[in-house]
Amino acid sequence: MFSFKNDYSELAHPKVTERLLKHSHQQNDGYGEDMHSQEVTKIIHTYTSSPSAAVHLVSGGTQANIIGLSSMLKPYESVIACTSGHISTHESGAIEATGHKINEVPNANGKITVEQIDRVVKEHNMEHMVLPRAVFISQATEFGSIYSKKELTDISNFCKQNNLYLYLDGARIGHALMSNDSDLTLEDIGSLTDMFYIGGTKNGALFGEAIVIPNTELQNNFRFIMKQRGGLLAKTHGIALQFLALFEDDLYFQLAQYANTSASKLADGIKAQGYDFFSQSSTNQIFPIFPKTVIQELEKKFDFYLWENIDERTAAIRLVTSWATPESAVEEFLSVLKNL
Repeated sequence: MFSFKNDYSELAHPKVTERLLKHSHQQNDGYGEDMHSQEVTKIIHTYTSSPSAAVHLVSGGTQANIIGLSSMLKPYESVIACTSGHISTHESGAIEATGHKINEVPNANGKITVEQIDRVVKEHNMEHMVLPRAVFISQATEFGSIYSKKELTDISNFCKQNNLYLYLDGARIGHALMSNDSDLTLEDIGSLTDMFYIGGTKNGALFGEAIVIPNTELQNNFRFIMKQRGGLLAKTHGIALQFLALFEDDLYFQLAQYANTSASKLADGIKAQGYDFFSQSSTNQIFPIFPKTVIQELEKKFDFYLWENIDERTAAIRLVTSWATPESAVEEFLSVLKNL
């Protein structure tokens, strides 16, 4: 049974494991003060054209979000996010557990708009309410959609004008950047956000994310927050070595491109058979709508998530491709679907 449930079922790209094995007996300083972590920082500075940005390596996306957002907010401050945002739906109330409210707004194909942010800011106008201080977005979103350069610029400008921090969850930032619809670069993201992270877990790494902090005001004492939240790892060099392997010869972007291409082939084949989609996606997550009888038959041969019931007869499922999805799995899915 082949799984389309996520893009982290496979352990790691061979070049990542080879790099780890090569350095497995090498001694390194701990807690991110090793030479490999410093080299990753230099590479990210080059990609983002942000030589003053701080870079910190942590184990996973939820940890990055907890550490990043809690470092921005005073006890009475909140973060604005859409209802489909990862911090709203898939982090077990982690942000709330740090003592901060999430001001949720309806999502528009996984995205948030300036108008929605403005509405929340204006509604919270007294000391009897929380004070919105940060905006959380994902690139790519939980629906596989992406922000255009204009959309991100508009949000960034609004945040700057209204004393808000802009935080970007980059679990699938590689897939977003390599989307055929993308007009953004890492340099753009570095200039338009206050903090973001580059996801490794969902793009070929064993685990690990790189938090990037372009806003120098947010850099002071950040390692104290990391330590307090369990994110200051003794063997940070283990994450750094993985990113060095992924950044070498732009492997990171090649893997994301491959995953997107696999998803596009899958989507095109499903469309050709007359099926519709729950959301518009140009990355490696797609959400086709099938009759529930068809879904029951597909479940006999493939693993995937049931995403949302559309009506009594139909539902949307989520199919995710990865850097390692074989073309034969895509072809088999389309063949089985056609014969149902």
